[in-house]
Amino acid sequence: MTVFTPDHEHARAFRDALGSFATGVTIVTITGPDGAAGMTVNSFTSVSLVPPLILWSPGKFSNRHDLFARAAHFSVHVLREEQRPIADHFARTGVDFTGIAHQPTPEGVPAIPDVLTRFDCAREAAHDAGDHTLVVGRVLRVEAGQGRPLVFAQGQWGGHRVD
Repeated sequence: MTVFTPDHEHARAFRDALGSFATGVTIVTITGPDGAAGMTVNSFTSVSLVPPLILWSPGKFSNRHDLFARAAHFSVHVLREEQRPIADHFARTGVDFTGIAHQPTPEGVPAIPDVLTRFDCAREAAHDAGDHTLVVGRVLRVEAGQGRPLVFAQGQWGGHRVD
């Protein structure tokens, strides 16, 4: 067991410690000034059942941060375990939907079909949180499917080492 104080000197150890908590993998989509945009996100959680609120947190280090943190509407797509290529695609390119099927929600946000679950949201609030922004969304509708979620923990996708 290693004990440390999370500071600049221990940044990697802190990140590794956080990585011991398995998370689901999502794609957050918006419609920006240049059209459809997506971002791979694992910082997603429920906040409230009544009213229905969720939270995700884009990193301020991302060149897409402002575009996503300020979007009035967004969709959170929970990926199936076989959809790792979609997660890889949006982790690398973000705004490029080439080869990714999608259709607009009633709010005009790109919706990726056949994901495990999709939450269509209106931005309720955004809060500064260090090197991230906490974006709270009011859930307008849910499209839920069946299957196994894509998970990420300790630098690995669903128990398989990251290439």
